[in-house]
Amino acid sequence: MARPFNFSAGPAVLPEPVLARAAAEMLDWHGSGMSVMEMSHRGREFGEIFAHAHDSFRRLMGVPANYKVLFMQGGGIGENAIVPLNLIGRTGKADFVVTGSWSAKSAKEASRYGNVQLVAPQAVDRPGQPRYVGIPDPATWNVRPDAAYLHLCGNETIDGVEFFDWPQPAALGAPDVPLVVDVSSHILSRPLSFEGVGLMFGGAQKNIGPAGLTIVVVREDLLGHALPVCPSAFDYATVAANGSMYNTPPTYAIYIAGLVFDWIDAQGGVQALAERNAAKAALLYACLDASGFYRNAVAPACRSRMNVPFFLADERLNDAFLTGAKEAGLLQLKGHKSVGGMRASLYNAMPLDGVHALVSYLQDFERRHA
Repeated sequence: MARPFNFSAGPAVLPEPVLARAAAEMLDWHGSGMSVMEMSHRGREFGEIFAHAHDSFRRLMGVPANYKVLFMQGGGIGENAIVPLNLIGRTGKADFVVTGSWSAKSAKEASRYGNVQLVAPQAVDRPGQPRYVGIPDPATWNVRPDAAYLHLCGNETIDGVEFFDWPQPAALGAPDVPLVVDVSSHILSRPLSFEGVGLMFGGAQKNIGPAGLTIVVVREDLLGHALPVCPSAFDYATVAANGSMYNTPPTYAIYIAGLVFDWIDAQGGVQALAERNAAKAALLYACLDASGFYRNAVAPACRSRMNVPFFLADERLNDAFLTGAKEAGLLQLKGHKSVGGMRASLYNAMPLDGVHALVSYLQDFERRHA
């Protein structure tokens, strides 16, 4: 039976070969007589699973030798607290670039732990209740040279704004300020640079696996600065010293991540996925731009390849659009509740055929309702 195309923003579509392999191994992993969900996280069997996932991730991401990879819990929202708990104590200050809903949430949470500054005006298309539509020119950023870090969200899942290059701290007049980048929704979708980056973090439930696993990549010199109130299970230095085993990690999510990493290798690696993702996004944006019936307001230079929000010219048709999409086998296209409209998420596991199907439906719906 053909499966529908799932455009969920997360938890998101997983590659079918991964789901099939997990199903085949559910009751007995490699002759162990156990499901992965039943294994001790300190046993030999799970040790093999963990080492494979950890080493595969480092290789696929090109993680430099002086960074630790931590497998944690709490998701991106959890990291909004865990990052400042670990880093803001270096100087008591943190700077933020707000380009969408997630970076705004990050700044608000960090303000509980130190002095937070927004370094740039926000690019929005309406005051009061903004829809974020771009990245402010880095030349306008006012980064404090003594900030403990500069936070940015690499890809805004709700608003569809993506950084394709990280502004470098030295060019911003703050050469000693490391970047902290939330890469939750575009991790492994294309090669990501570590230049200027002190820390990257991302929840797994977009391009890596099921919800429950959060991956943190942190430069070693940033370990050991946690605030006294930081829980020991969230202290990066403690987690690193214990090989991500200070507490029980999300074992099954780590296992699925390892299977996804194998699938990425089978696709030709991250660069091959980047080319495929660029083609998928270009196809959908071309359809939207050619229409007066749909609208995407994000500046073209920073349109996300992963999350494409759009709005119908007549929003009274929203329910009919979603009903028809479901009947056509196109699932979870409703936009985030905070902004409305529609959103198509084009993560790694979404095939090009799915985007072709969506474009055909968009064109057909416009013909019938314009």
